[in-house]
Amino acid sequence: MRRKGLTIAVSGKGGTGKTMLSSLLVGYFSKFGSVFAIDADPDSNLPDALGVNVKKDVGLVREEILDIRSDKTPPSMTKKDLFEMELLQIIEEGSKFDLLAMGRSEGAGCYCTINHILRDVIDTKAMNYDTVIIDCEAGLEHLSRRTTRGADVMIVVTDATKKGILTAKRVKELSKEVNIEFDKIVVVANKVTPDTRPIMEELGKENDLDVIGYIPFDPIISQFDALGKSILELPQDSPCVLAAYEIFGRIKSEMGDKYKKMGG
Repeated sequence: MRRKGLTIAVSGKGGTGKTMLSSLLVGYFSKFGSVFAIDADPDSNLPDALGVNVKKDVGLVREEILDIRSDKTPPSMTKKDLFEMELLQIIEEGSKFDLLAMGRSEGAGCYCTINHILRDVIDTKAMNYDTVIIDCEAGLEHLSRRTTRGADVMIVVTDATKKGILTAKRVKELSKEVNIEFDKIVVVANKVTPDTRPIMEELGKENDLDVIGYIPFDPIISQFDALGKSILELPQDSPCVLAAYEIFGRIKSEMGDKYKKMGG
């Protein structure tokens, strides 16, 4: 399903700064229009990074619905209807963006039907926004389950390590294997120093990856993490914010057709 705006999924292995980048994406694109942020990581760090207190997540609603006996639902309402209604009610609405947190991963039972409903509801709700940002779970499960099937751009975040680059390469390969077509798959190297940048540039070329930009190691990020402060409160002139916004500006420009309605 093609939406009126741009859908960006953010992937990568744990510890690379995936959620930090997702938060900066939300901050950047909220300057140009409406944003729907989806925290698809069971660790659910995006709400804290955005300074949002989530009262209920999708995982909890899913379990509650599955536990309801059929004879306890209203006669005119199916579990699907109930799930869709509850899901829309747990979206946290803010002045600059809205947020939906997925919460816990699947349990022992089969949640295939519920997950299918979830994808449909997200697709329908996302139609109302100029930009959708999906903070994916660490690893590659979101690709195999095709929960990012509707994304226009996949940003794979790597730290300044060869392992991170190889994970990015695997994301690119797996997306082709499971027939998920993104308009663009790009790599952002995070926590880069002057010494490691040439290494990352070479590794990117060797592995045929489109490394669209480099975000420098910035001690203020660790400080914010320690204090539990929102990434959106970072100084706009901090090195990481400046580098990230420059990268996002290029993505926005390259995907310009998606922003005709925003005048971008």
